[in-house]
Amino acid sequence: MLLIILVIFALALVFLGYLYKKTEKLGQTVFIGLLLGLGAGALLQSLTEQDLITSALDWINLVGSGYVRLLQMIVMPLVFVSILSAITRLNQASSLGKISFSVLSVLLITTAIAAFIGIIMVYMFGLTAEGLVAGERELAAQAKVLGRVDQVSNLTIPTMLLSFIPKNPFAELTGANPTSIISTVIFAAFLGVAALSLRKEDQTLGERIAQGVETLNKLVSRLVRFVIRLTPYGVFALMIKIAATSKWTDILNLGTFIIASYVAIILMFIVHGVLLAFSGINPIDYFKKVMPTLAFAFSSRSSAATIPLNIETQTDKLGNTPAIANFSATFGATIGQNGCAGIYPAMVAVMIAPTVGVDPFSLSYIATLVLVVAISSFGIAGVGGGATFAAIVVLSTLNLPLELVGLLISIEPLIDMGRTALNVNGAMTAGTLSSKWLKLKN
Repeated sequence: MLLIILVIFALALVFLGYLYKKTEKLGQTVFIGLLLGLGAGALLQSLTEQDLITSALDWINLVGSGYVRLLQMIVMPLVFVSILSAITRLNQASSLGKISFSVLSVLLITTAIAAFIGIIMVYMFGLTAEGLVAGERELAAQAKVLGRVDQVSNLTIPTMLLSFIPKNPFAELTGANPTSIISTVIFAAFLGVAALSLRKEDQTLGERIAQGVETLNKLVSRLVRFVIRLTPYGVFALMIKIAATSKWTDILNLGTFIIASYVAIILMFIVHGVLLAFSGINPIDYFKKVMPTLAFAFSSRSSAATIPLNIETQTDKLGNTPAIANFSATFGATIGQNGCAGIYPAMVAVMIAPTVGVDPFSLSYIATLVLVVAISSFGIAGVGGGATFAAIVVLSTLNLPLELVGLLISIEPLIDMGRTALNVNGAMTAGTLSSKWLKLKN
């Protein structure tokens, strides 16, 4: 039976390859792979035993997790080289400050809006943490959450900002820390500014440096394109795993929270569209162009792994300059995540507040919560599970019990897919708006 499943899986991969070769439409092939994976995963769960599912997923996961690993492999080289290349092409270093300020402003403001929407959803759906039953998985998750408290117990804003500054750039290039992406961006930015300074003193030397950086950038970009062509296969395999391992009883038990979360996520997508429309950008055309990238973010649950796709979409389809595309994609993976660092911690904080006698809908509590969520959105790791870390930071700041975060663990992957897609779209929206406002187009 295992052999039959794997043969069918292989045939499906061949079909996706044939479809992509025939149509040459990556986005369309990605969506077909996503739907096929969802159906195949549900079928696998309903027709086979658990041991067989586990064995099959071990092999299927070679494609899914293998693809994610390839993307993770190119993230740091891409971030470093593309930021360095983008800055060396700037006419002056002052443009760097304008880009950074614009991108960060959009990310933080939209995160604050996302938090407010999350609060409204809890009120509208009447959600509360009281009465939630902790099963075996939830109790294990609670223990894991308590084990991470030490990471945030002494976390202050100055400490968080200090962690962004790289003390060993070579270690940061290995992704050693949750903030390694930002640290790499800062290191590359300093090198880029140094290159601009050298160009002012010695035009010939500056041009040689710029040419060398651009050559390296083209090499890394070609590698990125090779990996991105594998997206339909990776998405197909990842969706099979998600659909085959989801517990439908857990989904039904906590269905209201799932619905409320996705309503909040959809509303934030609408907010992004409204911001684009007010800036003179057609939101329908925008979403058509970014859908393949959002599809991968949805299935991979990793904002960091989506960075290569994010940058390519912004530069090739949206027409954003490389500098803005790189800054918004990399900052958006760790700062101002609308879904993981905005909606989710706000909803959890409002649900938990009544259990300790706090009125979650008082103006003072709402204002404090929105501010805390926006500030604490700095440095949230752009990988699956980042929302849990964000919730811990917010709850510990507000002196709320942390154990209750684990009660929602059974449905975490399902909600995290939508949250990650929203995170990535927030980054692309920040880049597109900044490109429009600063009048910088590729």
